[in-house]
Amino acid sequence: MKLGKIQTPDGQTHVAIVSDTGAKLLQMNQSEEVSTLADILNSPNPAQLAESLAESGDEISLEGVRFLAPVDNQETWAAGVTYKRSQVARMEESETGASHYDRVYDADRPELFFKATPNRIVSPGEAVRVRYDSNWSVPEPEFTLVLNPQLKIVGYTIGNDMSARDIEGENPLYLPQAKVYRQCCSLGPVVRLADSELDLKSTTVELIIRRGGESVFKGETDLGQLHRKLDELADWLGREDDFPNGAFLLTGTGIVPDDNFTLEDGDEISISIAGIGSLENSVVKSDRPAAH
Repeated sequence: MKLGKIQTPDGQTHVAIVSDTGAKLLQMNQSEEVSTLADILNSPNPAQLAESLAESGDEISLEGVRFLAPVDNQETWAAGVTYKRSQVARMEESETGASHYDRVYDADRPELFFKATPNRIVSPGEAVRVRYDSNWSVPEPEFTLVLNPQLKIVGYTIGNDMSARDIEGENPLYLPQAKVYRQCCSLGPVVRLADSELDLKSTTVELIIRRGGESVFKGETDLGQLHRKLDELADWLGREDDFPNGAFLLTGTGIVPDDNFTLEDGDEISISIAGIGSLENSVVKSDRPAAH
């Protein structure tokens, strides 16, 4: 089952069960305890609850429907150096921190870092941002875990983890500035519930970047290449920490464009993950800081 937050052509926002053919709206006014997508995801049985809230009648068409990021008030975190390609790329970009990335790849403790509050997340179809003070930035396509407050994996979605490689490469201590800023992440378009066993090898991840309508980068990997176990990443995130609203955890990237590639204003990013769908964002970059 796939769940999503959608905006219908009349401007109304709904939680819905989403299929390839349409969406079935959920009646979210039946209980004070269930008013958001997060309430469903954090329930003991999200699929059963969603089915019980489904409105009778046919699905509505997806034509004219806008998908919103499936986030309510959860924090978004990320894991790094979880694929061999990511380890190599991080060592290449940082002379001062190369040995750190080499060691963390095989260490028991993974690299985990805070990525975004809900206000820094952009919805599918909206623009992610390249920092004005970065000259080497890339998207990082990531399989993303949806976690309930007990840190149980209840679903999966797609994440676009924007990264300023030059800022992080200058000094690993600059990681928060390279990763956390306005419009630094996108999630969606839907949450696929974790109600069946996940086949890692067949869960492919594809990244396509277009510029002026032409493809300028394309890469693909699969979760079989992931160096870490998904449930272990979730377990490490929950050590000595609390997530009363649940959390989203990006699990790292196995696709990194070549060192001579950087995003430009107006680029189009498409991330597709088998079993979930495609997350598409445009890119915006200004030559000056944004006004507050």
